[in-house]
Amino acid sequence: MTTRNTIILAAGKGTRMKSKLYKVLHRVCGRTMVDCVLTQVEKIHMDNIVTVVGFGAEDVKTQLGDRSQYALQEKQLGTGDAVKKTADILENVDGATMVVSGDTPLFTAETFDHLFTQHEESGAVATVLTSKAPNPFGYGRVVRDDKGNVNKIVEQKDASVAEQHIDEINTGVYVFDNHELFEALKKVKNDNAQGEYYLPDVIGIFKEEGKNVGAYQMKDFDESMGVNDRIALSKANQVMQQRINEYHMSNGVTMPNPNDTYIDFGVEIGQDTIVEPGVHISGNTKIGSDCKIGANSEIRDCIIHDNVTVTSSLLEESEMMEGSNIGPYSHLRPEAKIGENVHLGNFVEVKKAQIDEGTKVGHLTYVGNAHLGKNINVGCGVIFANYDGKNKHNTEVGDNSFIGSNANLIAPLHIDDHTFIAAGSTITDDVKQYDMAIARQRQTNKPGYFKKLPYAD
Repeated sequence: MTTRNTIILAAGKGTRMKSKLYKVLHRVCGRTMVDCVLTQVEKIHMDNIVTVVGFGAEDVKTQLGDRSQYALQEKQLGTGDAVKKTADILENVDGATMVVSGDTPLFTAETFDHLFTQHEESGAVATVLTSKAPNPFGYGRVVRDDKGNVNKIVEQKDASVAEQHIDEINTGVYVFDNHELFEALKKVKNDNAQGEYYLPDVIGIFKEEGKNVGAYQMKDFDESMGVNDRIALSKANQVMQQRINEYHMSNGVTMPNPNDTYIDFGVEIGQDTIVEPGVHISGNTKIGSDCKIGANSEIRDCIIHDNVTVTSSLLEESEMMEGSNIGPYSHLRPEAKIGENVHLGNFVEVKKAQIDEGTKVGHLTYVGNAHLGKNINVGCGVIFANYDGKNKHNTEVGDNSFIGSNANLIAPLHIDDHTFIAAGSTITDDVKQYDMAIARQRQTNKPGYFKKLPYAD
């Protein structure tokens, strides 16, 4: 049985990135570059996927897990040597094998599938993925014969004047007959300035042996972008972000300015939701329909149900139920769960707390390690004091209670439903149903005291 196989080259350190992080682990729209490549490869159902690792091998394996097999290239001796390291896994496999670099995050599954199909239908021993380049300078040119077969691939420095005018370039992705590939690799030499074994030399070997080498020209040149430095990484992010935003807009999401809207891979957004400029949505975030995500909000790893409004706020690892709203300038920290039709106003911070249906927390309030029931009114400047210097403690507030402004609730604390906390109180004891708790010294006025002050006129 013939198979489809892929080798992902991910062994290089990437010194031009000027980074402690290995090149293929730099992220494009929230996903590592090597993961971007693997994800597209997976979509066309490979029989074998082998990732060649070297620098940062364990970090790459941690990122990709058991989605791939691995081969180790301990010394960086070129792309041909890297492919040879997969011989123990692939050398005796029948079928076709694609070789792609782990630093090319923009290729799509559709392009890979077309490349395989072209190769399988042509009967060629190798098929080169090519593209028309707006400016081909610096790329290897693909020289074809009059039948459209690849005659040779010539590098910029070796190209004649006529060849330099060719705008079809080699993207560095190939599909090979698997047996032919490993036989040719045995003949590749390293008699070059770098002393390395180059995979493109296999194409020259095939041509010398009179074997047919084909090419598939893809439509979108941007897909072929390799990332070798931070400038290219930025450009790759821009291209990928445009794809992601266009996907969401085509599925019914409104973006007034998609060029200033940043959404990661895997984010889900429902129809008729508006995402305003300056918004960052990342991680495993799901946003429902008919929501409004206001300008300059940031949402990470959250679940946002239908008809939710987020106004210029930061949300992390939290959930907002249908009809709730937050902001401006508020913060949901991890494990905040906001119920239906809850209102969180400006400068409200919630951490590891549940707030039930209809409760209002208007402004300038911190709610930590707490459970607030339904239809509670929390006044301005309320503090749920949850930390004693060593441990965190919980506060429970029952339904239909009223928490007056500037109250301090010192946990652990249980406040029954239908209770009233007087403004300015520091509450340390539990409060029973229908009680009002007041904890402040009775006001005393000192007649004429103003005249004793040093700044008094």
